[in-house]
Amino acid sequence: MFKKVGAFGAMGAVIAVAVATTLSSTASAKVAAAASISCTSPITLGVAYPETGPAASIGTLQYNWAKQAVTKWNASNAIKFKLVQGDTQLGNGTSHAISVATAFKNNSAIVAVTGPAGSQEMQDTATIWKSAGLAPVSGSETRVQLTRAQGASPRQTTPGYFFRTVPNDGQQGANDAAYMHNVLHATHVRIIDDEEAYSTGLRDQVKADLNGFGVHVTLDHISQSDTSFSSVISAIPANTDVIFIPWQLSSQAENFYTQLHLAGKTIPMFGSDGTDDPSTFKGTGSYVSGFPYDPANSTVTSFASHHGGDAETFGIPSYTATLVNMTAVKKVCAASGPKITRAEVRAAIPKVTLSASQGLLGFSVAFLAGNQGKFQGPGDMGGKAGFGIYKIQSNGKYKRVG
Repeated sequence: MFKKVGAFGAMGAVIAVAVATTLSSTASAKVAAAASISCTSPITLGVAYPETGPAASIGTLQYNWAKQAVTKWNASNAIKFKLVQGDTQLGNGTSHAISVATAFKNNSAIVAVTGPAGSQEMQDTATIWKSAGLAPVSGSETRVQLTRAQGASPRQTTPGYFFRTVPNDGQQGANDAAYMHNVLHATHVRIIDDEEAYSTGLRDQVKADLNGFGVHVTLDHISQSDTSFSSVISAIPANTDVIFIPWQLSSQAENFYTQLHLAGKTIPMFGSDGTDDPSTFKGTGSYVSGFPYDPANSTVTSFASHHGGDAETFGIPSYTATLVNMTAVKKVCAASGPKITRAEVRAAIPKVTLSASQGLLGFSVAFLAGNQGKFQGPGDMGGKAGFGIYKIQSNGKYKRVG
């Protein structure tokens, strides 16, 4: 009896501690969400990106460009900014992204967020960002359902609590499928997804678009932890003209390319935006769908000159996302200063517009307030947003071909 009482007493103590911890965390989050931030001190922006892990190579590009945005801004504006990093370790599940979202939620100094990088990360953290009163602006999340319901699949974020400075996969899928059909004259395409939300969404989009052209599509999949692809490679039909890989890890794309050629197969590979990483994916003759940018923009050329000639193009939309956040803060400081809140910044983000030269993407940036076309919704960019297509040359360089 005494042991039972002790056990129940201990259990009660554990429950009490858990409840107290939850209440404390909730209280901290409410305080952070309502905190007033001074416009006269450096204002803190969070950057959620893969600093380490399987996708660190593209995370570096995103953070380099986010830093570039802040450096350039601080050199010519009275309102100053600083960045707080959050390592989501894209490719290692979403637990790290959840931890980053929770940490940013409770950090009362953070008024806006650039990132996260992966669509599945936003899926699994959307409720956290909303409860924090934050509206992340991502420079790489492309899943359609993040901004627009599709068929029986509902929208996966609340309008006003998510924005992106990249076209979505409805646009990417249509562009990639048209290129495979019209330029590569593919009649049989093998699509191999990596089982993550971004990959399966883009798989379905490209398959539907290719089927619309009368192209025969077969499917297979890998996981983001796979390193040996022999069984997947051996299962590729002999009549395959193109292998489409909507993957997030460029290292896997390079590894797959090597193993494919060792197996004596020279079928052209076509990677989605997640493989747009010249430092890692160098498969000669392969195609890559990449984010839009203006190669003649002076900020782009200056950045490249300070990075060994590499414009690190995958990271450019993260510059744009960071600039959107800073512009929103500036608007609020001008209207409501000297102190601002997350709610005020969040409300200002959809009102931000950037010229083509400011945003670096080659077109002006303005966010949609409603649905547009078949794929876009509130939080997407309107206008001429589109993807480029690149062919990898024998020297590893990416040459724009579409």
